Amino acid sequence: MLTTTVGTVGDVIERWSVEQVESVAPSPAAVSAARSIASSQQWASTGAGERALWGSFRGTAAEPYSTVVDHVEVGFRCTCASRRRPCKHAIALLLLWARGQVAEHPPPAHIEAWIASRPRASAGGAASDDRGPGVADPDGVSGDDRDPGGADTGAGDVDHDPPPPPHDRDERDAARDDRVARMMAGLSELDRWLDDRIRTGLADPALARYGTWDTLAARLVDAQAGSLANRIRRLAGLVGASPTWHDEVLAELGLLHLLSRAGRRLGSLPSPLADAVATTVGWQVRKADVLAGVPDTDRWVVAGRSDQREDRIEVRRHWLRGTRSGRWALVLSFAAFRQSLDASLQVGSALEADLHRYPGPALRAIVGLRHDTPQSPVAAPAGTIARGCDEIGAML
Repeated sequence: MLTTTVGTVGDVIERWSVEQVESVAPSPAAVSAARSIASSQQWASTGAGERALWGSFRGTAAEPYSTVVDHVEVGFRCTCASRRRPCKHAIALLLLWARGQVAEHPPPAHIEAWIASRPRASAGGAASDDRGPGVADPDGVSGDDRDPGGADTGAGDVDHDPPPPPHDRDERDAARDDRVARMMAGLSELDRWLDDRIRTGLADPALARYGTWDTLAARLVDAQAGSLANRIRRLAGLVGASPTWHDEVLAELGLLHLLSRAGRRLGSLPSPLADAVATTVGWQVRKADVLAGVPDTDRWVVAGRSDQREDRIEVRRHWLRGTRSGRWALVLSFAAFRQSLDASLQVGSALEADLHRYPGPALRAIVGLRHDTPQSPVAAPAGTIARGCDEIGAML
């Protein structure tokens, strides 16, 4: 049931009911998370117009989250790092509006620009979402509305109730908010540390001490940026290792600086680039989300295996190559020290199976449905050493 109100602009605005707000939420848990922040005291500012709602939420990040909802051609945008659309901030803003707690007044210029850039619904059809690339508007959010997960922003028809909830992928709750805040703080600390290193120069004797690097790596582990922590520890081993170590260390410091900046702007990056940055920084993707993706079905040859101990964890890497596609994949398994690892993939065997790949450019994948039992022995996947070297070079 819609509630009709008259805005200050003189036009009739159809306000959603609470039931309609709940219908666009990804899951009941998302509604519960949104209810906990659907309080005017937690929002720095809110507003409602003929077509849009907007608000600034005081979260755990250094800057407030900017949230916008198109309540006519249903769509959402938020500067938080949520992989879901709508995120809990958009749902909370809709709940405030449905309760009559959002004042109505003409929208700011950047909200009008966002609304103008959104397509109108065609006759008998729904408006498209905001996933196409675009130019950044004044609030610093680009027209590409996807975050690392590539979740849709949603769309709907003005004459109907909001669309049904999208497929459940990931839950953004209080723990996720805390993790995002810690990661952003860790990336900011990394950037300050890099500034100090450049300021003192690579001739600083402190660089030769492993503790200089390990302290930062431990901080990045606490900040849930484990991939960057591993890069820092590997970088420590380059200092003084060769006559050209200054060039190698400087190049890696430059890349770390780029990642620290990009990692704090994931929400405004195009989806493929955001996936690559998130994976490189160390953002973890739920296994269920990966398995929900489109499988890469092939006959996979288990070409190699390596076992390594990393930070008291045993890591097993299996390298697989598709016989039909020629594509490579990396399957990881983990176990605590002296516990058993996955032994179902034997080097030299082949099996027909579905592989589900993680987002981003990395080769990591999960073995899904197996269509037959592994068979061995099989021929080497590349055929010749030269061809194998060419394929490894292409991957690098």
